[in-house]
Amino acid sequence: MGNGANFWRDRRVLVTGCTGLVGSWTTKYLVDRGAHVVGLVRDQVAGSELARSGYAARIDIVRGCVESERRIERILAEYEIQTIFHLAAQTIVGVANRSPISTFKSNIQGTWCVLEAARRCGYNPQVIVASSDKAYGDQEKLPYTEDAPLQGRHPYDASKSCTDILALTYGHTYKMPVAITRCGNFYGGGDLNFNRIVPGTIRSILRGERPIIRSDGSYIRDYFYVKDGALAYLHLAECLARNPQLAGEAFNFSTEMQITVLELVERILRLMDSKLQPDVLGIASNEIKHQYLSAEKARTMLNWKPRFSLQESLRETITWYEGYFASRIEELRQSA
Repeated sequence: MGNGANFWRDRRVLVTGCTGLVGSWTTKYLVDRGAHVVGLVRDQVAGSELARSGYAARIDIVRGCVESERRIERILAEYEIQTIFHLAAQTIVGVANRSPISTFKSNIQGTWCVLEAARRCGYNPQVIVASSDKAYGDQEKLPYTEDAPLQGRHPYDASKSCTDILALTYGHTYKMPVAITRCGNFYGGGDLNFNRIVPGTIRSILRGERPIIRSDGSYIRDYFYVKDGALAYLHLAECLARNPQLAGEAFNFSTEMQITVLELVERILRLMDSKLQPDVLGIASNEIKHQYLSAEKARTMLNWKPRFSLQESLRETITWYEGYFASRIEELRQSA
């Protein structure tokens, strides 16, 4: 896997959801490689990694919702976009359960708006669409492989199944250069959704509070470091440019480690040298019990492999949040 600097230099790239967890890191890597990045932003996210790192000032930002096909068409035309990373989505399972329609609008309508605008713009841009391991739904056969049926049954899972199928449809029917990523549960510095297990656990420990596990702790998840995810997205786009036969293909990206929620929390506790005990609530609903991905297709067809170990990536993540909360305290002190 090369660093792709020559490929990205002066390349005109649209990132939807650029202030999100994966969007921030993807945008940073693109800017570092010399790309001209346009970010579609719905809400101002003050604490996002993109804003905190200063990279937000180094890209062109367009305000608006991904569900606006007209807005997307204007961006693609005026900026002559060559590559699209469609990362904008409502990503919180609990929010999806409470507000399915807004989730469907963001995740399903937003996807068809991006794909249709790309089809009509005349530039035939590459489109990398972020799906999820949740698109597979509950499967008897594990690990998930890319030929498994997409059968999400809960609101978030169903929205990702639909996202995925739409992307495959545009790739196969219109022969557009579309490829799909299916990753596990992202974690890393910049995730400000504190009801997620990694940032929520770190915040609790830093506050001297017991970390909360909503499930019974036995759920197995495929945890994937955000830096590995962002680099995988760039690598897939580079491979798609070199090999048009990859159009309409989906790829799992994973460290292929099975780990329970409780094990992950205990690792974080040890790394932070904490004697706190997790508070296991056992109240999670509408969630799949056991998920993990096979990345064999990405290894063989894309020559891809993750760069970060779990230990190394959790250390980096903890360091990020220590800095984040220290700066928040300082900001409050100065404003007092």
